Amino acid sequence: MAGKVIILGGGESGVWSATLGAVNGWDVFLSDSGIIKDENRAVLLHYSIRFEEGVHSFDPQELADIVVKSPGIPDEAATVQFFTQLNIPIISEIEWAFRFQDKKIVAITGSNGKTTTTKLTWHLLHEAGLNAGLGGNIGKSFAHLLMDEPDRDIYVLELSSFQLDGIDTFRANVAMLLNITPDHLDRYHYDIMEYAASKGRICLNQTEGDVLIYHAQDELVNMVLADASPEIRRIPVAFNEFQTESIQLSDGSLLTLDTTGLRGRHNAFNAICALEVGRVFNLPLADLQKSLNSFVNEPHRLEDVGELDGVVYINDSKATNVDAVFYALEAMNKPTVWIVGGQDKGNDYSALDIRVREKVKSIVCMGIDNAKLKAHFADFGIPIFDTNSLDAALQTARQTSVSGDAVLLSPACASFDLFKNYMHRGDLFREWVLQQKKL
Repeated sequence: MAGKVIILGGGESGVWSATLGAVNGWDVFLSDSGIIKDENRAVLLHYSIRFEEGVHSFDPQELADIVVKSPGIPDEAATVQFFTQLNIPIISEIEWAFRFQDKKIVAITGSNGKTTTTKLTWHLLHEAGLNAGLGGNIGKSFAHLLMDEPDRDIYVLELSSFQLDGIDTFRANVAMLLNITPDHLDRYHYDIMEYAASKGRICLNQTEGDVLIYHAQDELVNMVLADASPEIRRIPVAFNEFQTESIQLSDGSLLTLDTTGLRGRHNAFNAICALEVGRVFNLPLADLQKSLNSFVNEPHRLEDVGELDGVVYINDSKATNVDAVFYALEAMNKPTVWIVGGQDKGNDYSALDIRVREKVKSIVCMGIDNAKLKAHFADFGIPIFDTNSLDAALQTARQTSVSGDAVLLSPACASFDLFKNYMHRGDLFREWVLQQKKL
């Protein structure tokens, strides 16, 4: 039954949540404390949605029945607390959109690998002829998908912990939890269990007939799934260090990665998880292998961007936490000059010690404040260079590398100290290499 809804945030998820509500008969008001982008403002005007920007102002006499909060807004924000104290339900865009559809949902989360796995899962289903849509935390928001692609039979969604925090009735027919490692701890009071609990919500409301695919050896994953419904069909996936080129599924089926562009055992694991979804939907093995072979991964994920003076340059800008860097370094088969640094999110770099000793010939720190990085690796007996720009980091990396080496941008940190986002950082890395090749 329609009523009044307030949307907090005028970005992708907020604007399309407002639009979805408006076309379904809700009285919608959107509020953003910042300035709304022109393209988003145009959408609001097109659908005659009331909105404000640059301020949050609410009349207690005209408050809504429900509030939809954009994932970037923390629960501690004053506006959120205002509604919390009034006992007005606050939900995420994912929960909001879910209430306007009845299709099959494949939902994927994890600290690392979720974008690759989500896109590969969608690719396998799409190439097999299934009518699947892709979105969530990548591409279109779920609400946007429902507006643009309402006739899909399946929605494949990447979900962040922030999005999962605000779900209530959301239910995935197939849920996937890839891993849980420290990330976004600044948002979760530096409590790993609080963050893990958010990830574990991926299987909230699952029951008989639903499927849960998960990392069988991840202690945190197993802890947060311990109380999940026993009626769920579970498919545990082992992280096998020997399972790289040849991969085996839970039903014994064998496929190969040596004809694909996926490298490293972390991507072997991601591929198995995606392929398990394909088997849930009864896709033939031959079709799955063909689709696996044609898959092209997203940029900024162990992306080979070129070679200079016999040195390979690899853009892994998406590696914004320690665990992602661990597997990036593991996949290196050349002496590596490692470019690392940015906005630290409470990282514990000790998890990288063994890989740094095995793979790294020099470290180039790139950030406004590199003190923590330099202090941790100071006694490793390898050169450490301090830079505060990407250009300086790349110049240093080029000067300290020789033919047969690799230069790896795998920052372990957020990008916001020097860049708009990890994509901006990776794009500039790629552009620098391509520009140097022209000189």
